[in-house]
Amino acid sequence: MTEQFRQVRQRADGATLVCAYLLALLIIPARLVLSFVPMTLPPALVIALLLGVLWLATQMVDTLGMGKGRNVVRTAVGLYLAAHLATYGVATRRWLPTDELTTADSSIVRIVATISVAVFICDAVRTKERLDKVLKLILGCAAVIAFVGLVQFGLGIDLAGYVSIPGLRAQENGYAVMESRSIFRRPTGTTNHPIEYGLVCAMAVPLGAHYVFKARDEGTPHLRWLACLGLVGLGAMTALSRTAILVMAVAGVVMIATLPRKRKITALVVGGGFFLGASLVVPGLFGTLRGMFSNIEDDPSVKARTADYAAASEQIDLNPMLGRGFGTFLPTKYTILDNQFLLTLIENGYLGLFALIGMFLAAAFAAIRVRMISDDQHLRGLAACVLSAVLAGGIGAFTFDLLGFGVATGLVFTMIGLAGAMLRIAKAEAAAKTGLAEQQVPSSRTD
Repeated sequence: MTEQFRQVRQRADGATLVCAYLLALLIIPARLVLSFVPMTLPPALVIALLLGVLWLATQMVDTLGMGKGRNVVRTAVGLYLAAHLATYGVATRRWLPTDELTTADSSIVRIVATISVAVFICDAVRTKERLDKVLKLILGCAAVIAFVGLVQFGLGIDLAGYVSIPGLRAQENGYAVMESRSIFRRPTGTTNHPIEYGLVCAMAVPLGAHYVFKARDEGTPHLRWLACLGLVGLGAMTALSRTAILVMAVAGVVMIATLPRKRKITALVVGGGFFLGASLVVPGLFGTLRGMFSNIEDDPSVKARTADYAAASEQIDLNPMLGRGFGTFLPTKYTILDNQFLLTLIENGYLGLFALIGMFLAAAFAAIRVRMISDDQHLRGLAACVLSAVLAGGIGAFTFDLLGFGVATGLVFTMIGLAGAMLRIAKAEAAAKTGLAEQQVPSSRTD
């Protein structure tokens, strides 16, 4: 009994804490926030702040198994944090209206907590097995979100609305669940918005495909992974979101570019068959999706996005380097900007924008680097999945105000952290193999 308890204690590590964060982020409905604090604080952000404190504590010792040394992702995320702190310092030093100052204070807490997650993951997930555990949990949680969304889409029943947790209160997010586009309801799952829901589902599609292929290669049961893949794929389509469709298209390109030749053909056939099957099961779905892109120049939402560019340029000229302050460009007071890069340029200036782009580029580089230095096919496949997710975050930042949606932001930063973690893992495995090879080479020196 003691030995069994000891084994359970040994399995609890940084990845376990990351899994706890992901469960709070993805499974607890996003509308539920702490009821006993004045600011809007979801449970996932509380865990994120604790992870940040824990990371600081572990950096002071060498006995807790945290990663040390340089990492391109951690450096990029650190620079992004520095840009936010600089913007906050400059913004709060000058006069701000009370509503903007209050939002700036809460926004800096949110972004610091989210950044803490990425840094913690980068250093805490140390082995391929623990990395695998975290990614499987992401896929499973995304499948749950998709299931809730599909019930909303097909039956008009909001399962997330029945969830009530002591200590949490429901917060209105300004969006009515199951509003319609064309003849269909737009689901949200456990998230706050259909765009966010579609992005989360679409980011999980490559993971579902990877684990289906892996299970078939190993001869293990693959139906559960196939079910997850079907749920997230259908969830992304029924979100009726251009962002979700673009993310799935980019994921398809990445998969086709990285899969072996036989799997490329399989992926194309299965993907085409799934799309055709979904269109037959849900009559009118294909026409609605096609209309979202064929009439894009006449779409009111697209026109509204481009109409704000002139006003945005005026705001940028006021504080070009560090911006007016993160979170201070209130949509209820000014206008809604469905472009995170443009919003970042206004709120964080050019330095903040370059830091944000650099963070995405560093994570993408880390995932590509893993594929270059690792000969483990499973790790290489996971790197392709994370690369797709990082690119999905970049697409989301271009098509809507990504950082205004907690679930999507948390998942994107999780994937950025995982890119840094798998680069550490790949380098460690490569160094171990190199050291083993050097030990096996017989010495040429004679006595």
